Order: sequence, then C-alpha cells, then structure tokens
Amino acid sequence: MTDLPTTARRGPADPVKALMHRHRALCERAVDPLEIAAGLEAHGVTDRTAARFRHRDVFSLAEELYARVPRDAATADPAAEPTRPSAVWALWALLPGAVCTLAVTGVQLTSGGARPALGALGAAAFAVALTLTLRRGPLRAGPGARPLARICAGWLMAYAIGGDGLLSDALSGGPDGLWALDPAAATGLAFAVAPAMWCAHLFSVQARRKLASSRGLAEFSGRSRPLLLATAALFIGGLAVCLAAAQLAYGPMEFAACVALGLLLWLARLLAAHGFSGAATKVLAAAAGAELLALASVFAGRLPGLTLVGRPVADAAGTWGVGVVPAVVCGAAALALLARAAAVLARASAHCDQ
Repeated sequence: MTDLPTTARRGPADPVKALMHRHRALCERAVDPLEIAAGLEAHGVTDRTAARFRHRDVFSLAEELYARVPRDAATADPAAEPTRPSAVWALWALLPGAVCTLAVTGVQLTSGGARPALGALGAAAFAVALTLTLRRGPLRAGPGARPLARICAGWLMAYAIGGDGLLSDALSGGPDGLWALDPAAATGLAFAVAPAMWCAHLFSVQARRKLASSRGLAEFSGRSRPLLLATAALFIGGLAVCLAAAQLAYGPMEFAACVALGLLLWLARLLAAHGFSGAATKVLAAAAGAELLALASVFAGRLPGLTLVGRPVADAAGTWGVGVVPAVVCGAAALALLARAAAVLARASAHCDQ
C-alpha cells in the first residue's frame, strides 16, 4: 500500500494523526513499537515516507504511534510472557534421525519379503516423526503453507535415497528388479533436521535483536543479510558433519548432492516459517520436476527415434557420475532460494511475529 493520506502531503499541524487512524488496528494490537514498524513496512511505508510525517525513519514513527494509540488493558506484555523452553523442540529435532537409524538398521538386518515391508513401515514412521518435529519448533510453517511443497520435498528426499540407483540401472538397460538405495543419504539428511532447527532458531533470535537495535529499515536490511549468509554457512557445516558421520557408518554417498538438497530444504522451510511459502513451493516444484524429467528422458530415449532425448543425461552421468543430476538441480534451486531469502528476510515485517 503505497498511497498515503492526502493530509500528510498538505502538511497539517498533526501529520501523524491521519496515519494513526488509518493503522489504528495495527497499533492497538501491537505489543511493542517494533511490531508497528514491521507492519508499516509491510504496508509500504519506508524511511522516506516517514520523513513526510516529520520523523527520521519508520522506527521513530512507530514509537510515536505506539505511544499515542491506547491499547486494551488485556494486551499481553511481551516482557511478562513466559518464554517457551527451547529444550523441548531441540530434543524433538533428534527424533527423525533416531527413527531413520532404527529403520535403516532394521532393513539391513532382515531379508526376503519382510525387507520391503519393513522399509515401507520405517519410511512411514520417519514421515510421522518429521511432521511432529517440524510442528514444534522454529521451522513450523507459517500461514499460507501449501501441501504441494511437502509433496515436492518428499520426492526430492526419495530421489536422494533411491534416485541415483534407479538412474544408474536405467542407463545400463534396467532396472530388472529392486535397485540400490542409499542408507547413508537417508540417515545423514534425517539427522540434519537437528542443525536445521537450531540454526533457524538462531537466525530468528539474532534477527529480532538486530531489529530492536536498528534505527532504520535500511540499517536492519544491511545487518540481516550477512546474518542469513552466516547462518546458512553454519547450517552447511552442521549438515556436512551429519552426512560425514552417516557416510562412515553406512558407506559412500553422493556428498555434494546431499549438501545441495539439505540446503534447499532448509531454505524452503525457513521461508515458509516466515510466511513466504509461495516462492519456496515454486522452487521445490521446479527442482522435483527437473529430477523427474531427467529420469523420464533416459527411459524415453529407449523408444525408436528418441535416442537423442536421453543423451544429455547419459553423457553427464558418464562424465561426472549419476549424482550430477541432483547436485546441479538442487544446487541451482538452493541458490535461487538463497537469493530470495536474502531479499524477503531482510524486511522487518518478516520478523514481527517471530
């Protein structure tokens, strides 16, 4: 909303009064001036706009609005609200990794027809554990979360576990039966849920502190972007540790592809947690579609007259290995989401409810 009250342009004796009435609901329910500043920014009010109301920045304008608008006596005082102990969801963050480890170990210890059944049961248990975990911590999806994002994320995880084996068999003329799965990738990514949640919590807390100490929207944006990049680097480090431990326990994996996928899923969930699920859903859908298209092109290349269709994937896999497909796809998607996150999570309005 960029249109401003005409009274502000004409320079009345009290230029803030019209703005105060226009955003009265926001001011009445705000628990601190920061929430008003974030709400004004979300409605298109900038530091330049604040100057028209005789304030140096949006934060100063929000402080006056907060002081002048009476609030309901029942409005909660943020300082008096009990802080939810982080140990609760911090421990829950370990549950997906533990469930996945039990499932992988169980599959490896069984044989015959019980093995696929146990694998399916383990996958279902992991999905339940992951869902319960994400609902409790800082990565819980905000308003507007879309089921398509979960479907695409599930496909990307499934490809990381079994896609390379299927592609390898397809390039050699198969598959003639069950193809190889990657227990190391499954376990490493499952345990990476813990650093994902811890890093998301760290980013939210530090962003809120920088919001409180900033004296303008531009200053906050300039301080929040390096924070996002540093947190992403910290998560990559934690992810790499989880993947390396899984690799030692279960054997080799496509390490670069798993790092790219882990970063992609973390950024998508971080955006969704801050209310920007639209971009996350689109990028996840594009990545899942690209992997599906790569597999389909190999099978389509077996049809008469369509040999060239599967040639690009076959040539790339022959040169760099089958892991090049998820590494390139997820890496490009992760970079796209990182750029989007650097833009939208630098807004004060992205943190007003955190």
